[in-house]
Amino acid sequence: MLTGRAQDLSRNLYSPAMRYFLAVAEAGSIRAASRELNVASSAVNRQILWLEEALGLQLFDRVGRRLRLSQAGELLLAHTRRTFSDFEGTVAELDALKGLRRGTVSIASVESVAEKLLPAVISGFRRRYPGIHVNVAISSSQEAARKVEAAEADVGFTFDPPETSALTISFHHDLVIGALMRPDHPLAAVSSLSLVDCLKFPVALPAEGLSLRTRIDVVRRSIPGVSRTYVEANSLRLMRALAREEQVIGFQTRIGCEDELESGKLIFKPLTDKPLQADRLCVVTSSLRALALAPGMFFDHAVFALKDQLPVIDAK
Repeated sequence: MLTGRAQDLSRNLYSPAMRYFLAVAEAGSIRAASRELNVASSAVNRQILWLEEALGLQLFDRVGRRLRLSQAGELLLAHTRRTFSDFEGTVAELDALKGLRRGTVSIASVESVAEKLLPAVISGFRRRYPGIHVNVAISSSQEAARKVEAAEADVGFTFDPPETSALTISFHHDLVIGALMRPDHPLAAVSSLSLVDCLKFPVALPAEGLSLRTRIDVVRRSIPGVSRTYVEANSLRLMRALAREEQVIGFQTRIGCEDELESGKLIFKPLTDKPLQADRLCVVTSSLRALALAPGMFFDHAVFALKDQLPVIDAK
């Protein structure tokens, strides 16, 4: 399979059918190829069927749950590998020519993105460009936006950044805010949950100044006589720890709590209040200066990775 920048470019320069065929041939099954490609099995299967129909040849023999290349499939695989190998070598030469083997990328990010999403983005980027230095600063949403505006960071990952002519929102994705709690919490079995339901129990609120708190306070101000609070903190990790240890409800999006949700230590209940339906995750850059080569390549890589990963997180 292709690696690095060549893989990114091949998505646009080569048909999905050829890339999917190569993945299925090497993985031995539609399902395994779909995991490798991060694409639905049905989409992979459709492309293989289309390719077989277009060529008028059967490319695979079905042997139980496995797929074995036919004689025509072996010939096509050899051609595909030669084509992609030549392409990857050319891209490597172009990268060296453009100086992508060196440089620095400065990133400002909020804590939740830095838990799991950003490490995966950076790791993928580093595998492709190991000579590029990556500098990351973790801060609040407001501070992350300020760092980009002040040229202290090239790319910012933040929620609900301020509207200013100095910032460009280059990518955004809306996420619902939910209640985090243990599976044995009294509200865990409730099908529809609002903030007022949660505030009848001890809660851990994001500290003032965090984008989450701003949205939550819009709803809290409309709820008369409810002021019960357990703790306030500017760390989402601390609030998740409290939710795990006690019958306390925390609040955040699914971003940052993926491990606890996958392990079953916490559950996520989307809140029905309208102001909590669209916490906007944004990738911001400066509108006053162009990105240098290395930051520009990181930005392209990050946006592509987020477009792949965020729909998967939404579907959980």
